[in-house]
Amino acid sequence: MDAKIKLRVQGLTNSQIQSGAYALILAEEDGARRIPIIVGTSEAQSIAIALEHIKPPRPLTHDLFVTFAQAFGIQLREVFIYKFEDGVFYSELLFDDGITQIRLDSRTSDAIAIALRVKCDIYTTPQIVTECGVVLEDAMAVEDRGEDEYALLDKEPKDIKDEKELKKWLSLLDDEELSERLEEAVSDENYEYAKMYKDEIRRREEEEDTAK
Repeated sequence: MDAKIKLRVQGLTNSQIQSGAYALILAEEDGARRIPIIVGTSEAQSIAIALEHIKPPRPLTHDLFVTFAQAFGIQLREVFIYKFEDGVFYSELLFDDGITQIRLDSRTSDAIAIALRVKCDIYTTPQIVTECGVVLEDAMAVEDRGEDEYALLDKEPKDIKDEKELKKWLSLLDDEELSERLEEAVSDENYEYAKMYKDEIRRREEEEDTAK
């Protein structure tokens, strides 16, 4: 078998333009290439709360799976994305109960959601990195379009279809409102919005640390 390439989960993005489209970004551990994987809404929610360490009011399916496995002394050793065919990534999970190891086929989105919860390693093949890997440019800067800030603040996220405009809207919220919106999103189990608000809070904290 070819040498495996270790990956890390860089982040999850949701499109405000194409409803229901989410991209999970896996980054090469020792390289600049990134592998974007399209995932469904429920899987994106599950991955998002794992990335943000948000505890849902009730366990989600992937939480239940992890609790069940751990209750019987079964550990997930690794996730291996072993094939890319016809636009689909194929993955397997390596489980170990201390005596026997077994590999189970899995959708990649489910495999990553579980891996994030147990903090196990994620690998793929050199061929997949070569075929699917891209180098993403840093596009985090938000342009100032000169739009009236008060008019923008009157909008809600669901009404904003442009990603740069959405980032501008987030930057205009004061800290108190941002925290309130985060709490409300978690309470409503709207984890895409919860991630969005938490990302903005983290961005501000990092800016403050840099300024010190």
